[in-house]
Amino acid sequence: MSHKDLDVWQQAIELSKTVYSLTGSFPKEELFGLSSQMRRAAVSIASNIAEGAARHGDREFLKFLHVSAGSASELDTQLEIAKGIKVGDNAQINAVQDSLEAVSKMLQGLIRSVKQRSTEH
Repeated sequence: MSHKDLDVWQQAIELSKTVYSLTGSFPKEELFGLSSQMRRAAVSIASNIAEGAARHGDREFLKFLHVSAGSASELDTQLEIAKGIKVGDNAQINAVQDSLEAVSKMLQGLIRSVKQRSTEH
């Protein structure tokens, strides 16, 4: 199975696109600050799912899934900061947070599934 077959990877890709759209409206002075950080965190979620899926064995896959979950937490924090400093559209930020929450839940489900599978072998 390819990482592209994973629903969580597909949703993480969509999340990244949405984050790019959101941060595109940020003030120019945020281009190398919060905007860049948010984009990197969003891209990291999908990238680590893909890298982990390409590794051999559940242990390595879990390691990358946990990194992906960490990036999701990082992005959540950055979204809260964006709201706090009033950059970006609040409704759009809330929509990104909803999408991020869904991806995070899917990621936790995949982590549980891979852990269970690895203990059965």
